[in-house]
Amino acid sequence: MKNRAAYFGVFTALALILSYVETLIPIRFGAPGIKLGLANLIIVIVLYKTDWKEALVLSVTRILLAGFIFGSMFSILYSLAGGVLSLAVMAVSIRSGRFSVTGVSMAGGVAHNIGQLVTAMFAVSTYQVGYYLPVLLIAGLVTGALIGLTADAVLRRIRNLDFRQQTHK
Repeated sequence: MKNRAAYFGVFTALALILSYVETLIPIRFGAPGIKLGLANLIIVIVLYKTDWKEALVLSVTRILLAGFIFGSMFSILYSLAGGVLSLAVMAVSIRSGRFSVTGVSMAGGVAHNIGQLVTAMFAVSTYQVGYYLPVLLIAGLVTGALIGLTADAVLRRIRNLDFRQQTHK
């Protein structure tokens, strides 16, 4: 149990650090709300190395902490909607066995943007923001591919590490 808590703390810290680093990147992708999603690198790794439940707890923890530290209640709301949908899609994609790490991450990137767009539609009470969907789909594919390629490289390097709960007899 101690190892599990220590790993969770390390993963949370890494995700928060990457969230912070992303706020320092001056590059804007030409459209509001589009980010690289660096913290999702940790979520993808945890999803592969543990299970969807631990990845969900980590994702929600990271979103809440980052929102309170670097964002606002609106950023928390949008991130939670995108993050939970993204995680669900990635978990199903992994379970299907039909996708590479990069494909799983791309599916998660697209789902994240869809979750945020649906939340925006409800928040502003108009479907007109839906016209933004093609831009968000492309952004989700591109950023998902970058995060997925990086996660795949990291997972290959740490393939012998086991982060799952250890049972002692």
